[in-house]
Amino acid sequence: MKQFLISFFFLSVFTVSAQNNVNYNQVSQDLLQNIMEDTSYEKQVKILSESTLDELVTALKTDQQKIAFWVNIYNAFIQISLTENPKLYEDKGTFFSEERIKIAGELLSFDAIEHGIIRKSKIKLSLGYLNKWFVASWERKLRVDKIDWRIHFALNCGAKSCPPVAIYSAENLEKELYFITKEYLKEQTTYNKRTKTATSVALMSWFRGDFGGNSGARDLLFNYKITPEKPKNLEFKTYDWTLLLNNYRTIPTTIYD
Repeated sequence: MKQFLISFFFLSVFTVSAQNNVNYNQVSQDLLQNIMEDTSYEKQVKILSESTLDELVTALKTDQQKIAFWVNIYNAFIQISLTENPKLYEDKGTFFSEERIKIAGELLSFDAIEHGIIRKSKIKLSLGYLNKWFVASWERKLRVDKIDWRIHFALNCGAKSCPPVAIYSAENLEKELYFITKEYLKEQTTYNKRTKTATSVALMSWFRGDFGGNSGARDLLFNYKITPEKPKNLEFKTYDWTLLLNNYRTIPTTIYD
């Protein structure tokens, strides 16, 4: 009996240790990679659905780890949900607010991931200036410490005007976000030298507080060499909400050199 109890104890310790040693960043990358390659992703979905809050808090310590993980998760489940049922996109408000992703012992919505975790508990319709008054304990534990405005050019909501879907890693997140931000803004921005007016994506208007206001958005267009000078004026394109799935982008390996 004593030998049995000792064996059971070590087996329990090993099982807990194995669960805690899951590389969740890698799981998120594998999930999105399998979706992009149209191969089975059931294993990754199962791992995520069985994860606990404590495990994720332990695994995702830095903002780089959190952003890479949650952006991959968001983009992956957008593809999964709308591929399985494109009609969900007919009611976008419900689609983004409905709790449908089982992870960390919770059912999460796309809004909870984007505005709660990645944008540090921002009120969705506040132009990026207001924080939520009441925040769930799990959200406080999982959210980033500082908002990185470039996530708006990495999250894909399934629309034609959305940024493309790429795979992000915690180790190389800075270079990856720089690349995808510059590429997306180059595609979305035009500049009139005579009037010094830049016309760019509406995301910078909807979440202007994240960008440091209108002036901050004009700064970033110049700093990322999208415009030859800081624009005097900034206008925004109409966002095309036409459903567009499989808008994938491979980040070139040369950016890591």
